[in-house]
Amino acid sequence: MYRAPVEDIAFTLKHVAGMKSALDAGTFGDLGEDLVDAVLGEAGRFATEEVAPLYTIGDRQGAVLKGAAVTTPPGWKELYRRWIEGGWNALSGPEAYGGQALPTMLGVAALEMWNSAAMAFGIGPTLTMGAVEALDKHASEDLKAKYLEKLVSGEWMGTMNLTEPQAGSDLAALRARAEPVGDGSYRIFGQKIFITYGEHDFTDNIIHLVLARLPDAPAGTRGISLFLVPKFLVGDDGALGARNDVFCSGLEHKLGIHASPTCTMIYGDGFEGAEPGAVGWLIGEENKGLACMFTMMNNARLCVGMQGVAVAEAATQKAIAYANERRQGKAASYTGTGMAPIVHHPDVQRNLLTMKALTQTARAISYSCAHAIDMARVSAGDEAAHWRDRANLLTPLAKAFSTDIGVEVASLGLQVHGGMGFIEETGAAAFYRDARIAPIYEGTNGIQAIDLVMRKLPLGGGGHVHGYIAELADVAGAVRTSNMPGFGRTADALDAALGDLSEATRFLQKLTADGRSEEALAGATPYLRLISLAAGGAYLARGALADHNRIALCRFFAENLLGEVSALRARVIDGAESLAAAGKTLVSA
Repeated sequence: MYRAPVEDIAFTLKHVAGMKSALDAGTFGDLGEDLVDAVLGEAGRFATEEVAPLYTIGDRQGAVLKGAAVTTPPGWKELYRRWIEGGWNALSGPEAYGGQALPTMLGVAALEMWNSAAMAFGIGPTLTMGAVEALDKHASEDLKAKYLEKLVSGEWMGTMNLTEPQAGSDLAALRARAEPVGDGSYRIFGQKIFITYGEHDFTDNIIHLVLARLPDAPAGTRGISLFLVPKFLVGDDGALGARNDVFCSGLEHKLGIHASPTCTMIYGDGFEGAEPGAVGWLIGEENKGLACMFTMMNNARLCVGMQGVAVAEAATQKAIAYANERRQGKAASYTGTGMAPIVHHPDVQRNLLTMKALTQTARAISYSCAHAIDMARVSAGDEAAHWRDRANLLTPLAKAFSTDIGVEVASLGLQVHGGMGFIEETGAAAFYRDARIAPIYEGTNGIQAIDLVMRKLPLGGGGHVHGYIAELADVAGAVRTSNMPGFGRTADALDAALGDLSEATRFLQKLTADGRSEEALAGATPYLRLISLAAGGAYLARGALADHNRIALCRFFAENLLGEVSALRARVIDGAESLAAAGKTLVSA
């Protein structure tokens, strides 16, 4: 069973991602390492002892829809109640509404543990936290006063309602409409699909954030507004009133995360004889809803990245445990009697070390993104702008690379289990099934790569990414000057990877500057993996310099996995023409 790796998480936060230097500088006020360690320790205990034991029943029984009501698996409602009573939903929430206002870094570290223990549980509060951030930044004071305190505490949960059957990832195609009533409220009509925790039994109210169009809205994404639509209307005294005209009409039957209800939501259809039209209130300005929602989506993208890290960690733990128990064949390194535990076989070791190294690189990237978000919030002027650019640069890496790694590592875990991995009873397959959604939702990983190349590489006039590469090169230089033989050829491998990264970056920047965006987009996905692997290698090296017990894993990554960067550079620079030519053969009309 999963055990939260509190020591590894704390080490990565402090010595790789930058938390220790921030704490030492007093960046977060009186927050110190003792409180950080206490929070992580208790989160680890809760994830290990409270959440993880309910994972299997959640996966096997799933959420059930009867009528318009959703029932979560046995024990899950009570688990959520204990979770919010522990204050976990309020961890990084605004103090003005009952939150603890702790750094984002701590919030995502705890989120990793919830998702490792049960991804279908951890995903629910993620949407509530995003709703809190969107309301805190964009909602009127009246809406904040009525809704934020209970969302921050977790007494109520929030959702994010974006896409529709005809739209997919193209939000310009949204059709849901909002009609002003004249009293400051609106009536919402339409259908939304793939709504995580759109209906459930955890809380007595659910606060939906819904994208819709006003009658005179311009076409495309410029004409989208954001509305708050509660399941139950709320009186001025905070008490629940009448049921709103919104309901769940169906649950998706999914490959994984079975306990997480993924809902089709109907707005304004006259639920149970109500007057048609779901009552909602505008958040932010008319036709500016996408900007408001992106506050929530950016938060969600980092959180989804943590799901990739989380599943990778859980799959790795399970595979290592199995490899030490399962006996098969002979191995030169095994001195015992009988068949050797398969962990002694070099190919199994290679798989397990690949799992460990990729998990740690994804964790370091994601925590570094969270650190940048924290630093942007507490800084001012040019320094704040620098950290905002860094957070923006790292967000697509944290989301896409980490979720790709979640799938890759879970797949390797199946391989380590052999035939037993393909059998549900061992539990290894469940990690793969859960992980597979994360590269798809909250903006597919292909969209993240487009965002990286077209919007993030130009940050700071194109210079920010090169400053980041220079920082990574400083780590490679520190490895070289350490003169520690345990690093092997790590410094050489890092130098080569960062050189490839620099060349590929300048190539893509020139293409976009010359208006050759189609060619640049052809290299976007390999480029995202390229920069992530190169950065991950440097982060592993930074950790190894701080703790020499980590040198072996760093060297393994550098000498066995980092060579992929060279091939990715070739795909970025040389692959566009062949992709375009072959792509034409796929077009039927």
